[in-house]
Amino acid sequence: MSFTQKVYEVVRKISKGKTMSYKEVAILAGNPKAYRAVGNILNKNYDPSIPCHRVIRADGKMGGYNRGEDRKKEILEMESGVK
Repeated sequence: MSFTQKVYEVVRKISKGKTMSYKEVAILAGNPKAYRAVGNILNKNYDPSIPCHRVIRADGKMGGYNRGEDRKKEILEMESGVK
C-alpha cells in the first residue's frame, strides 16, 4: 500500500466532530516526518469519503483546505455542533 493510500485510510477513520493533526496522520500512516507530505496529499483530495477537513495543524490552527480555510472551519463547526 502506498503512503497516499495509508494517509487516506487513517483520515477515513477520523470520527465526525473530531480532528487529528497532520503529524498524527503521518505517524499513523507509518512515516512520522512526512507531515508536510500529508498536507500535500490531502490538498489534492476531492473524494468526499475522505474527510480531509478533519486534519488540522498541530498548533490547533486550521491549516489549508482545497475548498478554502473558511469552508473548512464552517464544516468542522457544523460537525461539532458549535455555532
